[in-house]
Amino acid sequence: MLRPELGREERLLWSGVPKQGVCFRGSDILAVPFSLMWGGFAFFWEYSVSSAKDAPVFMTLWGIPFVLIGLYMIVGRFFADAYLRRRTYYGVTDQRVIIMSGLFTRQVNSLPLTTLSDITFSERSDRSGTIMFGPNNFGFSMMAGTPWPGTSGRMPPAFDLIGDARQVYALIREAQQSVRVAKAA
Repeated sequence: MLRPELGREERLLWSGVPKQGVCFRGSDILAVPFSLMWGGFAFFWEYSVSSAKDAPVFMTLWGIPFVLIGLYMIVGRFFADAYLRRRTYYGVTDQRVIIMSGLFTRQVNSLPLTTLSDITFSERSDRSGTIMFGPNNFGFSMMAGTPWPGTSGRMPPAFDLIGDARQVYALIREAQQSVRVAKAA
């Protein structure tokens, strides 16, 4: 998938995909209870209003978006995340880091190795992990992997849930060093 994106003199050093299927993340420790409270209240509201005899139609309609948001937060976000990861490909070349993804259209994010300064590496017990390219912001790390509409442009680019993350991190650092040495020569 990445080969058509490579330049003439560019060499692909590594390519991979994120872990596939439905995944639970550390951020779910907070997100799951919140989503259950939100959804529970929205369902209770909608049931109460719709079962009342004299309830205005507006009040019944008012609760529908909150019920839909609750359904997305409780269940839908896991499937949206799995779908997005199924359409995501990662690559490291001798010149840059490439992230190809997109829900509806293909987006290619290219990060030159020479300008990558903030690289954050996190590893799970199964040796999978995430490499984030850019400032590590607590808010972004809490949302990591959760595709909320409109947030993807605000999150730093990352290789999310890749296998052997430590090895890929070391490869990126080595490639950065090689580029610096080649520029100095």
